Amino acid sequence: MPTTARLVAALFFAALGWFTADLIKPLLPEGTAVGKFSQISAGFGLLVGWFFTGKRLGASQSGALGMGLASSFLLSFWVLLAFSGYKMVRLSMRSYYDGPVDALQNMFAIAVDYLWLAAVAPVIGALVIGGLIGGWLTGSAAKHWS
Repeated sequence: MPTTARLVAALFFAALGWFTADLIKPLLPEGTAVGKFSQISAGFGLLVGWFFTGKRLGASQSGALGMGLASSFLLSFWVLLAFSGYKMVRLSMRSYYDGPVDALQNMFAIAVDYLWLAAVAPVIGALVIGGLIGGWLTGSAAKHWS
């Protein structure tokens, strides 16, 4: 059921996903095609905000800050998984792997490489502070408009 808490969480975490993606773009190697990186990251933020944060904070405001931090972690997880999976599929189409197990193992290695690339203070700070603010805003929306 649509609630104000879900709407606030979805919009906020979509914006956080977009902003964080824009912080990561300069960290990528020279000549990396970013395509729709910001839009896809915002889409994951929208889904995390609607289905995870807004749903849980719509019922009560307890643990709003912790829920916001968990949402930032979940947003990061899904974006890492999606983009490492995409790169794995691209490489597998070029017959880079010996089999499906090799491809899946390399997908997680790619995700770890992406994680190390993005593990800088501005990105981590944006996710932590953004998660706290997003949890607080969503909790406030749930408290005032439910």
